[in-house]
Amino acid sequence: MASSSHKRYHVHGFDSRQHLEDYMSDKPEMVFEEDILIFPIECLAKTFSQGHINGDVLIDLSVGSFVHHLYAACEFFKHIIVLKMRDRCILELKRWLNTRTGAFSWGHATKIHVEMEGKSDRLEDKEGKVRSAAQHVVKFDPEKDNMTDPIVLPPADCIISVWFLDNICKDQDDYIRYLRKISRMLKPGGHLILYGCLDLTYYTVGKDKLHAFTYDEDFARKALVRAGFSVDFCEVKKRTAVSDITDYKSMIYLVAHKKP
Repeated sequence: MASSSHKRYHVHGFDSRQHLEDYMSDKPEMVFEEDILIFPIECLAKTFSQGHINGDVLIDLSVGSFVHHLYAACEFFKHIIVLKMRDRCILELKRWLNTRTGAFSWGHATKIHVEMEGKSDRLEDKEGKVRSAAQHVVKFDPEKDNMTDPIVLPPADCIISVWFLDNICKDQDDYIRYLRKISRMLKPGGHLILYGCLDLTYYTVGKDKLHAFTYDEDFARKALVRAGFSVDFCEVKKRTAVSDITDYKSMIYLVAHKKP
């Protein structure tokens, strides 16, 4: 199947629960723990522990319904505003936020984080903090000038974006265009944290194969600069997972700030 015929996340969506089961569960056969759970948790904990990224508002602009990338952030921001394109992702996320029966269990990811902090007795406290901070879940349309129209969000101190650009972009111009849209949601000097996959052409959720924008580290760095950011930190981790349901070569973690 050619990449052009793959499904597109923002057009067709995917089964959000299946996405979690395939890539983020604690099942023995789930091979992505190191790349998709542990690595971002480590990176984000290290970034926020430095103490210079904090404030009132953090916006999460990510695909799917995962929450493990917010564990560190909830300690440093009063409000987390979560933006989602797809209704199914919103429903799956709210099931966990509202502790409803049948919600996906994030206990394994929470355990990774609190043990990293040396606070393994605070599992429930950590999840409670995320739930308390992330009370605003807003549907958005990436093609609108104000993506959350008619809602006008306050300028963010920080935006975390996980796989949004990987999924939404068709080409390099698209990537830079969406970066500029993201920039408009940030305060001058505000921070953008990007987590993505390098050299990715597809990923599979259940029986669906989905499109991905293919890029490398050099392009990601240059795109941020062209969109008005300064890159503060970058780390690339080579793939450890053995699986044919997706073909990324590495994970990339970038921290940048919006130039005043």
